[in-house]
Amino acid sequence: MRHTVVLLLALGIAGCSRQEKVPVVVYSPHGRELLSEFQRRYEAAHPDQEVHWLDMGSQDAYDRIRTERENPQADIWWGAPMLIFAKAEKEGLLDRYIPSWDSAVVPEFKSPGGFWYGTFLTPEVIVYNSNAVDSADAPRDWNDLLDPKWKGNIIIRAPLASGTMRIVFASLIEREKEREGSVEQGFAWLRRLDANTGSYAADPTQLYLKIARQEGLVSVWDLPDIIVTKGAYGYPFGYVVPSSGTPLITDCIALVRHAPHSAQAKQFYEFVTSVESACDQATQFARIPVRRDIQKSALPSWMASLDIKPMNINWDSVAAHEKEWMKTWDDKIKGQGQRTP
Repeated sequence: MRHTVVLLLALGIAGCSRQEKVPVVVYSPHGRELLSEFQRRYEAAHPDQEVHWLDMGSQDAYDRIRTERENPQADIWWGAPMLIFAKAEKEGLLDRYIPSWDSAVVPEFKSPGGFWYGTFLTPEVIVYNSNAVDSADAPRDWNDLLDPKWKGNIIIRAPLASGTMRIVFASLIEREKEREGSVEQGFAWLRRLDANTGSYAADPTQLYLKIARQEGLVSVWDLPDIIVTKGAYGYPFGYVVPSSGTPLITDCIALVRHAPHSAQAKQFYEFVTSVESACDQATQFARIPVRRDIQKSALPSWMASLDIKPMNINWDSVAAHEKEWMKTWDDKIKGQGQRTP
């Protein structure tokens, strides 16, 4: 009888240990398809863990991590422009971690202190509905978006919740400031863009659908997402890399400070940023890797031959002023251009 009780207890303990898995919580804007795929792969390689991801805009991820700083819920923050990660580092929201591939990333694409690392390079492009707009007539550069012929036919991802669009808008303000000598010239440029903007999409999915349905014909968004969405859904998307240069956004990854599951978070970090994962992310999800140790032959042909002219941007100025500039845009520009005769 005694042996039977001991055996039952042992089986019960073993059964509990098999069922209990360590959660890894990921905040990310990388989309359901990519996040689901790497959840599946990681859990297959680490059967003692389970991944819980929350897909949200990069600005929303930052805001949430900042709000939760006294009681962190996330373990990994995977995806947002470099400037947002740099701000989070200054605010003490991130834990220092030097990944195994540190030497494969040039200094400008990683935190000097090791608090965040670039994973993808994301060029911004002008997008258009190729069923409604001939490639020869599509806007070729930023100022072409101000042409009156596009009035009401431009759709922009609502920038306040989007780290990508905040950086794009701030970069365009900075560009005009450098060219014209006044930040007001940057706001004037965005006011003219607002006058041509028919609507602001609440999220990327709404942006894609509106363009595909011809509720708007032209937009601005990041190249990888456009390529993936076009391939997955057959949407009629064409794109143009702005001829004068485009913001080349560095997308990053970091550990959340005082993460509940720090050891597992480091394992996830290494897994999704390995050479194998980077190559698969490039092939399946059009993500352009930051790592320099990846052979071009391992990348899609369009990516290997990609020629992007980065916009010359004073990133320190953008980082210092982006928040106040976006407040000015929201308070004084958004929706005002449509009222201009």
